[in-house]
Parts: sequence; C-alpha cells; structure tokens
Amino acid sequence: MPNYPWEKSYPPGVKWELEVPKKTIHQTFEDSCARHGDRPFTDFLDKVMTFRDYKAASDRAAAGFQKLGVKPGVHVGLYLPNTPHYIVAFFGVLKAGGIVVNYSPLDAARELEHKIGDSETDILVTLDVNALYPKMAAMRGKTRLKKLIVGSIADYLPWPKNWLYPIAKKKEISTWPRDDWHMSFKDLLANDGKYAPHSSDENLWDEVAILQYTGGTTGLPKAAMLTHGCVMAAMSQGMAWTRPYTTPGTEKVVCVLPLFHIYALSGIMLGAVANGNQLILYPRPDIDMVVADLSTKKPTFLPGVPTLYTAILKHPKAQGLDLKSLKICMSGGAPLPVEVQQSFEKLTGATLIEGYGLTETSPTGAICPVDKTVRRVGSCGVPMPGTIIEIRDMENKDRVLPAGKDNVGEVCIIGPQVMKGYWKKPEDTEQVLFSHPASNWKGLRTGDMGYMDEDGWLYLVDRSKDLIISSGYNVYPRMIEEAVYEHPSVDECIVIGIPDPYRQEAPKVFVKLKPGTALTFDELKAHLEGKIGKHEMPVALEIRTELPKTPVGKLSKKELKEEERAKAKAKAA
Repeated sequence: MPNYPWEKSYPPGVKWELEVPKKTIHQTFEDSCARHGDRPFTDFLDKVMTFRDYKAASDRAAAGFQKLGVKPGVHVGLYLPNTPHYIVAFFGVLKAGGIVVNYSPLDAARELEHKIGDSETDILVTLDVNALYPKMAAMRGKTRLKKLIVGSIADYLPWPKNWLYPIAKKKEISTWPRDDWHMSFKDLLANDGKYAPHSSDENLWDEVAILQYTGGTTGLPKAAMLTHGCVMAAMSQGMAWTRPYTTPGTEKVVCVLPLFHIYALSGIMLGAVANGNQLILYPRPDIDMVVADLSTKKPTFLPGVPTLYTAILKHPKAQGLDLKSLKICMSGGAPLPVEVQQSFEKLTGATLIEGYGLTETSPTGAICPVDKTVRRVGSCGVPMPGTIIEIRDMENKDRVLPAGKDNVGEVCIIGPQVMKGYWKKPEDTEQVLFSHPASNWKGLRTGDMGYMDEDGWLYLVDRSKDLIISSGYNVYPRMIEEAVYEHPSVDECIVIGIPDPYRQEAPKVFVKLKPGTALTFDELKAHLEGKIGKHEMPVALEIRTELPKTPVGKLSKKELKEEERAKAKAKAA
C-alpha cells in the first residue's frame, strides 16, 4: 500500500489500511444484540431499553412489515423524531428486505409530496403528534402512499409518564381514524417476531439500504443511494478513529441530532450499535434537558453541530456543572468556530474535534485527531482510514493539484464509503462520481473548494457555491427562490447565506419587485409558510431596484455575497 502524508497524524495504533466487515447493517445489529443483550441501548426520557429489547421489537417489526408486503424493492419511509420507534422500524425494514427512506420532520408539504413520489414510498411510519401526522395524512390520495403506520410517544415512556402523557400533552396529539389506510405501531409489532430472512449478507453488500435525500452539489433535491457496504465502511472508519480513546460497551452517547440526518444515523446511532454503547435519545433539541443530563447521566461522547456547543456555552446552568465525564465531542455539519471550540474545551475538559463529510459519503471524509497537540487551526482534519482526498483542478477535472495554499481546487473524496449514485438520476450521478483505478473505489466530486498542506491536512476555502449550512442543516437557495417567485409581487429574486450569530449562516432574500407592487418581510414569511421548511425560512429581506447580473444576463450572487461579507467584517471591527 502507498504511504500517505496524513498517516503520521493518525492516533496511536490506527492505520490507514481499513478492514470493513462483509456484513449488512442489520447483521451488525444482530451481532451486537448477541454480545450485549442486557446492556442498555437507549435511554429515552428515562425509559431504558436493552439491546435484547430492540432485538425482539425489530424482529416483530420485520414480521409486521413483511405481512404488509415489504420485501426487496419495497421502500418504507420513516417520518420520525428521535424515539425508539425510529430504531425499531429502521432495523425492522432492513430485516424484512426493504429500503429505508428518511424524511425530515422539517420538510414542507410540497417537499413531502415530491419525495413520496420520487422515492416510490408505499409505506410510511410516523407519530400522532401535531407537528407530523397532519402533514402526512394530507398525502392520502395525493400520492402513492398506501399505508400510514402511526405510533405514540407514550409507547416508549416509563410508567407513570406513559399514562400521564396523553393527558398532559393532549393539545399536541393528533387523533387519527382507525381504517384500512392507517395502522398503529403497536399493531405492526403484534406478532411472534418470526420473519423470513431474505438473502445472505455477502449478496446484499452492494445493495441499497438507505435513500438519503440531499441537495448534492447542484442544490436540486435528490436521494443518495447508500448501500450496506458504504455505510459499513463509514461505521468502520469511525470505530477505528475513536477506539484508542474509548471502551466499547461502556460509553454513553448523546443523541440530540436528528436520526433522519446521515450524521446522526451513521455516525451516532450505528456507531453505538457497532460498539455496544448506550444512546441518550432526545425527541427534540431541548437544551435545558441536555445540559441537565450532561451532569446527571454522565455521557462520555457528545456529537453535535456548532450551534449545540454554542447553546451549551450560553446556558446559565452550564458553568456550574461537573461535565468531566465527557471524553470526546465531535462537531460536524458546519465549520466549527475556533472560539467555540476553545471555550467548550475549557468548560468541559473534553476534546472537541471537527470532521468533514457529505451525505454522499455516508458521511465520512476527513476528521481531526483527538490529540490536541497535533491540531492545526483552520483545518477540518486529515482523510479518515481507507479514504483518499484529492484536490482536483476545476477546469481539468482529472488533474490532481499539488499540496499548497495556492493550489485551491475541488475537494474529491475517494473511498468505500462513497454512495452508489443518485436514485433515478444517472446524469447527476455521472457529474459527481468518477472511477479511481489506483484504489478501485469510486470518487466523489464534492463541489467544495479547498487545498491540502504538505502533511495531508485539508482546508476548506468555500462550501458548494450556493449551499447554505444553517445550524448544521443543508439549505438550498434554489428551493427558497422557487417559492419566493410564486409571490405575485416578485419580479427577480436571489437568496444567499449571511453570517448568523447562532445558526452560523442563515438565508437572506434579495428581491426586485414588479412595478407598482410592495412586499414586507412579514408578508413574505407568511407567503413562504408551508412552501419551505422552518430551517429554510429567511432571516432578512432586502428590496432592490435592480439585482446584479453576469455579462450574459444571469442573476449573480457574487456581488451580494461580497457586500454581506464586507458588512460582517465592518461590524466585527
């Protein structure tokens, strides 16, 4: 094997060569259940469930799904927050032979409708809460959805919370009809758990396990096809990196990031499965609860996004708590400000490291070493084990640029974790994937700009040209622009990301109005309600008589981005 310059920055005992078990995702889960049967797997609002509990529940879910016709080629949607329902259904679908399609509770109605049709989802699991059920119930008759399985938070609460919940939260719970289109989650599991295994692990290695929606590098929503193999590779990379600093089967992992997001699904949930560790599950990002649990439940691993660490630092009770149980904290989804990193490490004594990856890489790419003495300010780390990162020329895409700050190009990730392609989008797939004969792996053109230094450390110069990273979520300006254009007063529109003290980056709308019309920010927000997700909602509107254009007449964002950067710089000064 070749020697890579970044290997000398690896933790002790970690090698670049990576052995990925030839197993499916659900077989890894089965193996962990066999090894750690009585070990707690989740703590959900003080309801503790063991690996054995999840083994039994997911077996029953698999049998229930198969009775509904789930088999290879059938897609099952999960429209859920972080509750045990998600984990049970996830492994139940895979055991039954189906493919999991993740839906975001933040999605607007039109996006849900698009995804159901595009992904060919026939069966979907959700909860009877007002934030979820009504939106999915509205898909009846408008989409191909044939069965809606409805669970309740009370299904997995400890006594007496499970009894009190329907009373205390009555205003937050949706009623739903008991008819042939609906099924309760309890009824799904009401069987003996005897399901028919559908194929051997080796045969499923390159089969799609998850359809994970992303905007990719063009801003268009599309589903990344993540196979059992590429997800297993990402799991193996994460395990290799942290194993010198953790003890499998003993760690407690905070899971406040949403499981419908690949970072939480692959890096947190499946990482805990593979290591036999416990997840502390939060159905929503309740910072008061997280801060209290950091002190009382003593988690050892806290994965998050920069906004989570900022919120903890600002919390009035955080400064007086004993947070020394934390070992490693991992930040992803958006660039981590150095000030936040340093302040959080000072508060907790833990190491806060940064990583970089994409949905299309399941989501691993680069990561910073846990050892603070080798940290390099401004870098998002070195390529993970089994991963090659190349900086390629934007004009000649086959030309790999040499190391150096002056050699900025497109970041390309090559490795076994790279997706199979985009679902039903061969042209988009061809634009971003390429063969890498030297490694026999696929490579991904990320669309992100960066450079590597002589020691193999990666520095990102700019994210994908139009992509906005807001609180760790991908926000695609084109989706917002299309919704803004539906307002009758709008003639031209541009959406860019601007600095935000809490979300790091947030959307701002620039509009040229039609003659004789007017538009306020409140009117725009009212117009966008239901058309875009809450995480996509703009924080500002600016009306202009003209919007900048390129020499060929296309709307240009470059000038507006430069203006906003100058404003932010002047404000900081």
